[in-house]
Amino acid sequence: MIMGQGNTAAYTVVPEGSITTPKGFKAGGLHCGLKKTTRHDLGAIVCEVPAAAAGVYTTNVFQAAPIAVTRESIGAGGVLRAVIVNSGNANACTGKQGDADAYEMRSQFAEAIGVPAQQVAVASTGVIGETLKMDRVRSGIAELPAKLAANSQAGDDFCQAILTTDLVKKEVCVQVIIDGKPIHIAGASKGSGMIHPNMATMLGFVTTDAVIGSQALQTLLRQVTDLTFNMITVDGDTSTNDMLVAMASGLADNRELNISHPDYEAFSAALRYVCEVLAKAIARDGEGATKLVEVQVRGAESDAAAQAIAKTVIGSSLVKSAIFGADANWGRIIAAVGRAGQPVNPETVDIRLGDIVTLEQSRPISFDEEAALEYLKGDTVVIYVDLHMAEGSATAWGCDLTYDYVRINAAYRT
Repeated sequence: MIMGQGNTAAYTVVPEGSITTPKGFKAGGLHCGLKKTTRHDLGAIVCEVPAAAAGVYTTNVFQAAPIAVTRESIGAGGVLRAVIVNSGNANACTGKQGDADAYEMRSQFAEAIGVPAQQVAVASTGVIGETLKMDRVRSGIAELPAKLAANSQAGDDFCQAILTTDLVKKEVCVQVIIDGKPIHIAGASKGSGMIHPNMATMLGFVTTDAVIGSQALQTLLRQVTDLTFNMITVDGDTSTNDMLVAMASGLADNRELNISHPDYEAFSAALRYVCEVLAKAIARDGEGATKLVEVQVRGAESDAAAQAIAKTVIGSSLVKSAIFGADANWGRIIAAVGRAGQPVNPETVDIRLGDIVTLEQSRPISFDEEAALEYLKGDTVVIYVDLHMAEGSATAWGCDLTYDYVRINAAYRT
């Protein structure tokens, strides 16, 4: 199924694709004992050749130890051979011991697969403030190479290994034609709570077999992140561990992608689609969530202003609570618009819930309350805000705020 168009190529979704579909990549996962359950809690992605790499990271001042390790690895030359990930423990706020443990994870896995340590990235997710049970991690790392494979089951095992409170795995794969050659872009992510990124998501991983340099990949990854992962929120909390890493094996044998390449926009559109699918999956899977909520802002003074307004509306606890209760309370929406700190003409705002107009030129419109109730009971709610000022636009995604969110987070550590 064609999902979008570039300048000279179309990207298509690969229904059975996984993080291992791009040429050169293997993945896997297993249970090493970091989680109390028997769910996988240690996983890895490995590339058979040095892959051009890029990363974006949390802006939280308290950054987990794996962030520093991964920054160092990618910064050493823009090349990665692997990323190793654990769930069940964030290795955050764990001092010098946490740093040592993250570096040991890197060196142990590098030795296990026979690559330089500085070509391995590390990521962790889970409870903050507890040191890793390194005896279990070491045992898991020793077993992990045998679990690595280039098939969808291995991709699924990796997806399962990175989950915490997530209810479902999050993955997507597309094909796009570059220089007449089929190349693939795949992504996997995790995230359900502590989601209000200023970089990416809690954890996200992208693989591609396209030929693209690390600098061009880094620039594109930041641009795409700002339009996707940075436009979601579940609870307004930015994690200590947020990280998005992209790896390009270059095995598709296309001409190197850069901004002057005729198919660059096609590749960019495909990458944006992958990241948007993952971002929306995180928002839909928000802790306790029953609905995906989308906010589209149009007519703002700039795209940046529209982004700020859309994220303010999607992040409003009052708006989120109203959506959960199927209450067409547009007053909460316009209040959020007005406190976003962006230019707004208080006389020209329109608001719609789906096709139901509730406000026109900042004046209430009589609408069918029963129809609004039925719309808000659905599993996807779209809020449209038109400021009628200029051409700025943006879309943000989030979820409703439910009783279950409080229940989950009231006992997260126990």
